[in-house]
Amino acid sequence: MKINPQVLTWARETAGLSVEEAARLLGFADTRKRTAAERLLALENGAEDPTRSILQKMAERYRRSLLVFYLKEPPPTGDRGKDFRTVPGAQPPLYNPLLDALIRDIRKRQDIVRAVQEELEAPPVDFVGTASANHSVEDLANRIAERLQFSLEEFRRQLEPKDAFTYLRRKIEASGAFVLLLGNLGSHHTNIAVETFRGFAVADPVAPFIIINDQDARAAWSFTALHELAHLWLGATGVSGASVEAKIERFCNDVAGEILLPTAEVTQMLAALRRAPIAEAVEVVTAFANERNISRAMVAYKLFRADVISETAWRKLDDHFRQQWLKSQIKEEQPEGSSKGGPSYYVVRRHRLGDALLDFVRGSLGEGILTPTKAGLVLGVKPRNVDPLLHGTTMEGGR
Repeated sequence: MKINPQVLTWARETAGLSVEEAARLLGFADTRKRTAAERLLALENGAEDPTRSILQKMAERYRRSLLVFYLKEPPPTGDRGKDFRTVPGAQPPLYNPLLDALIRDIRKRQDIVRAVQEELEAPPVDFVGTASANHSVEDLANRIAERLQFSLEEFRRQLEPKDAFTYLRRKIEASGAFVLLLGNLGSHHTNIAVETFRGFAVADPVAPFIIINDQDARAAWSFTALHELAHLWLGATGVSGASVEAKIERFCNDVAGEILLPTAEVTQMLAALRRAPIAEAVEVVTAFANERNISRAMVAYKLFRADVISETAWRKLDDHFRQQWLKSQIKEEQPEGSSKGGPSYYVVRRHRLGDALLDFVRGSLGEGILTPTKAGLVLGVKPRNVDPLLHGTTMEGGR
């Protein structure tokens, strides 16, 4: 099968490699007739065809699936802003077409919302881009909590983590941001793993969006929401993952952690965890997290950042909690919209979209600013399903 040379160029460039760097990684060598870089350019401009062994090397070095190189043309990429999963000097994250498709979809929705807001001459959201990473973690955490009128006591009073998240989400949406739970393209067959992305922030002052990967544990949603909210305060649009190596990711993690679990409380666990075996540490962290409606992984990370436990101990705990959660997901996994006791499709969809976006579309339709077609694009459903979704009646299938 003929390889499109444009795909080779796209794969290299999206891997963040120059021609010279890529040629070296592929093992090309200079000869009397041409340099290693010139050999790679001959492949990228179509003068030569790559062998399968070269394609396999490219797949490995560029962190792409081998099948990607057989595409007819380079796949479109979503405008993800800054990829906060990327660390200088490290390999870029593995390309994921589902993530790019999701980001393109989010951008379409956000563009429509922004256009309506501009037509309505809505005032900008006052906090977007007002902070910097030079602020202290405690200062920004206090500013965010005050702006949200967030009560940690009320958050912890909720019966379950999902109820605590609902409380926090309402506070964030009341401040002017839209909070969506999106971890696939509309069906469980397109689920995007948490290892690929945890959250996405669109730091637009007119229509700021926070996206949370709902494939993650419910207890982790609140932390991710505040992490992405910190990105909005920094004016930093981008996609976030599990990495804590990037400076901005550590900062946003620390801000979110300080809001949900002040450092002063963490130090109380020092005596209980000093030299404790992992089984005992798991019990202590689990009880501590459950009492506060937060994830065990967040508590473990906060313990590490507060120097209560070592990085080695944190990574062991984090991996343990992750493996436990994955096992629980395998047991509980059930296709979306299943009739076996789960909520109906439209109830799930409304929960994912959030009250702020639903109210926005409902009001815009009522004023004639949005057509049913555009409303469907914003909500991620067919135009005929917009009204049932907004008013809670039975929907006719999916998109």
